[in-house]
Amino acid sequence: MRLFVALNLPDAVREAVWRAAAPLRELDLPVTWARVDALHLTLKFLGDVPDKREGELLAALARAAGGGDAPRPLTLELRGFGAFPGFERPRVFWAGIEPAPALELLQNRVEQEFAPLGFPTEARAFRPHLTLGRAARDRRPADFHRAGVMIEALVHDASATVETLDLMQSTLQPSGAVYQVRHRERVS
Repeated sequence: MRLFVALNLPDAVREAVWRAAAPLRELDLPVTWARVDALHLTLKFLGDVPDKREGELLAALARAAGGGDAPRPLTLELRGFGAFPGFERPRVFWAGIEPAPALELLQNRVEQEFAPLGFPTEARAFRPHLTLGRAARDRRPADFHRAGVMIEALVHDASATVETLDLMQSTLQPSGAVYQVRHRERVS
């Protein structure tokens, strides 16, 4: 199983982000765009994991979510759009999420709970975002000249409340990855 830990947004918020990014998708860039139902905030990519490890993964997910005591939702603030590493040679187009303390604590708990299971902590700083699309490998810088100008003009500010931390399965298909929730834990 190809797995990751994520926060899934309400459908209305995903659709609002999708609509706000429409002008960028209409530029006919060499980008594979994510489907609206696939937009999520990845907290930890686990990779290919044997089925027999599911029990220990679910236990780590429960500990990271706070054990389920006194559940309280987590509010995410979505702000703006951008590209990693930048517009000169973008690899990923994204919608931003403010790095609020509660979100950073949750992401850190995920890292700490999964590290003893053999999933190394991420070396890069956590930069919360929704991946909107990935640039083609054979892209040229000139392909993205208009994208930088366009993305600066896009505006999107929204709040999203999430109540669960999700263990997700990613199945790669020719049309793109298909995501399925394997297990949910209430955030506390």
